[in-house]
Amino acid sequence: MELEKLKYPIGKFDCPSNITHEKLEAWISILEHFPNRLSNLVSSLSEAQLNTPYRPEGWTVKQVIHHIYDSHHNSYTRFKWTLTEDTPIIKAYNEKKWAELYDYKAAPIDMSLLSITALHAKLVFLLKGLTYVEFQKEFIHPDGHRNISLAEATGIYAWHSNHHYAHIENLMLREGWK
Repeated sequence: MELEKLKYPIGKFDCPSNITHEKLEAWISILEHFPNRLSNLVSSLSEAQLNTPYRPEGWTVKQVIHHIYDSHHNSYTRFKWTLTEDTPIIKAYNEKKWAELYDYKAAPIDMSLLSITALHAKLVFLLKGLTYVEFQKEFIHPDGHRNISLAEATGIYAWHSNHHYAHIENLMLREGWK
């Protein structure tokens, strides 16, 4: 039970059956403000703190930050495919193997923090310009062959932002770094 709370500190994503305009605006606002929130959260961490796992057998703070960029970069591409193709099957990636690559362990976090800032600016600009009909467009995720609308994907990535923010913040609170 304790490990589950460390894995999912804000719970798992629960998509409402009816995604309202207000809900979309709230999710877009999370995405818009996330880069600054994340940068402010981690700006004073030392290299040793950045190399601390957020939970037993979990990723380090540094790996989490690099993962956020890669995950959201993939998401942005999925949005573009969905807007330009008819219900595309998107490409999944092995995030666990990516987290073991050299850049996740050695690259300065500023590389990903700056990239997250630029990426979210582009993503939010795109999302704010979508129509209701465009938000209903779907892609197929190869894991489970489930159709996901762009409205739901917006919620997933707002949740994903808060999910990993909570991983880092909770570690900082437990360790007395905040």
